[in-house]
Amino acid sequence: MTRGYEKAGKVIEEVKKAVTGKDDCVMKAFAAILAGGHILIEDVPGVGKTTLATAFSRAMALQNNRVQFTPDVMPADILGFNMYRKEQGIFTYHPGSIMCNLFLADEINRTSPKTQSALLEVMEEAMVSVDGVTRAVPEPFIVMATQNPKGSAGTQILPESQLDRFMICMSMGYPDARSEIAIAKGRSSTRSLSEVEKVISADELIALKEEVEEVFVHNNIYAYIVKLMSSTRENPYIELGVSPRGTIACTRMVKAWAFLQGRNFVMPEDVEDVFVDVAKHRIVLNTKARVSHVTPEAVLKEILTGVKQPASYMERADYRD
Repeated sequence: MTRGYEKAGKVIEEVKKAVTGKDDCVMKAFAAILAGGHILIEDVPGVGKTTLATAFSRAMALQNNRVQFTPDVMPADILGFNMYRKEQGIFTYHPGSIMCNLFLADEINRTSPKTQSALLEVMEEAMVSVDGVTRAVPEPFIVMATQNPKGSAGTQILPESQLDRFMICMSMGYPDARSEIAIAKGRSSTRSLSEVEKVISADELIALKEEVEEVFVHNNIYAYIVKLMSSTRENPYIELGVSPRGTIACTRMVKAWAFLQGRNFVMPEDVEDVFVDVAKHRIVLNTKARVSHVTPEAVLKEILTGVKQPASYMERADYRD
């Protein structure tokens, strides 16, 4: 069992107090956080996306800011701006909303491409540049963005190069009948959030991320990941396959996923569990797929089926050698 497994488990239990019936989403979001990545949630309104982000910030004592993206949101609202102070004769920097630990970009595809680019540049560099001066964002730094499904009124589709900055793209979906009945009988999300307690600090989260980095990946697993990614570039339904950045993201994500299972080494099943979430926003389907009404998830699951896993009879010790 990994050293920080119990601490990670406490965070998940706290978040589950506010997010009902979405255990897999909670686990994958936390894995992406531990892997040092950013999260894109594509879903309809009202399924708990904002609640998920707020619950994580409370459980880990993170400073969080939320911006509701609209067409009139400007880059300066996100990055900050310099204001001239006549009395002192100097310009003073006023931090933007991005200067926090967990930034929730709500409905990111409703704002202008210029504002989207400003945010996504910070996600890549972890730095903010205003009038030639560069400032680092706080550590840890996580962006959790939401977007409405494609085709919704007033949306600006994110380019593939910007989607690539997100480690995973997931959909929370509607709750099952039992969970929705519990929600209907239960309390409001605001009250549920008030019950989420701090269980680790920002420094402890950084320590957990360092522990995730130490999770062992066997060469056979590396080869398996690369084979999966290569298959997306050769598939007859895919016009644009997963980039090398996606290969790196998958490797980091499987380490975090193995860590949350209490292991210090990665198994093939870990790759299978996270592959679709890592890859589905990084591929572009061709005309043949669109005409055939094939979804990215279906194509990726077919690839998983077609690529042979490393031999399952290998002893666990072999993964650590």
